[in-house]
Amino acid sequence: MPTPAELPLFSIAYRQGVRDFTLDMAVVDERVIAGAEVGSLALGNGDRWSDLDLTFAVAEGHSIHTVLEDWTRQLAAEFNAAHLFDLPSGPAIYRVFLLPGCLQFDLSFAPAHQFGARGPKFRLLFGQAVPLPLPPLPSASELFGYAVHHVLRARFCLARGRAWQAAYWINSGRDYALNLACLRKGLPAVQGRGFDALPPEVLARFEPTLIASLDRQVLLAALAGIIAALLDEAEQIGALTGQVAQIAPQLQVLARPWEG
Repeated sequence: MPTPAELPLFSIAYRQGVRDFTLDMAVVDERVIAGAEVGSLALGNGDRWSDLDLTFAVAEGHSIHTVLEDWTRQLAAEFNAAHLFDLPSGPAIYRVFLLPGCLQFDLSFAPAHQFGARGPKFRLLFGQAVPLPLPPLPSASELFGYAVHHVLRARFCLARGRAWQAAYWINSGRDYALNLACLRKGLPAVQGRGFDALPPEVLARFEPTLIASLDRQVLLAALAGIIAALLDEAEQIGALTGQVAQIAPQLQVLARPWEG
């Protein structure tokens, strides 16, 4: 078994080389008039495993799709970059690449009049950015609602004998319940970013909900644990008092063994 140092993973120097190459592409492309670094490296707090996130503004009168395709061909030729998927976000397009050494590169373009910070991790490298409204944070009601939906689907999958699908919904429900805990503690409540910073006593309540097997009793016990932890979190958020009082009795039914 190779040690981490022996694994053929990207180095910081390689990541920096990809970054420099991409910024050089921007310098010679007259269609690109501004650029910024986003994500964990934007504020200098990335680490050995951070991916690369760069975003650019395309001048009016030029197609961001055309620029994206041109740059994709150059990155594929230079780095053997594999195109994984595109993620449109309003007028912007994010293209996610996988480069050798498991380096993820998120490259995005937006029209110049819509180029700016869409989150707190944004560092302008050249050109100008326009002020944009930041996307709203998830609300407690939304997180609670999704968690309730997911545990409901999980219980019905168990009743149907669909263990794999039940496991999917159990895991998803746990994530929403944990995000609710993050929101309550003032931590990032998206993509699991705040999970590891939750207090040990909060995480301890969720540890028994991790699925060890697809045995029906194991799944049911995990589901019951999520429901208990979810209700405990929600009851501590004043804005959810009414929802919890209305929904809690039904959730507690889901935690019991029943068929038909």
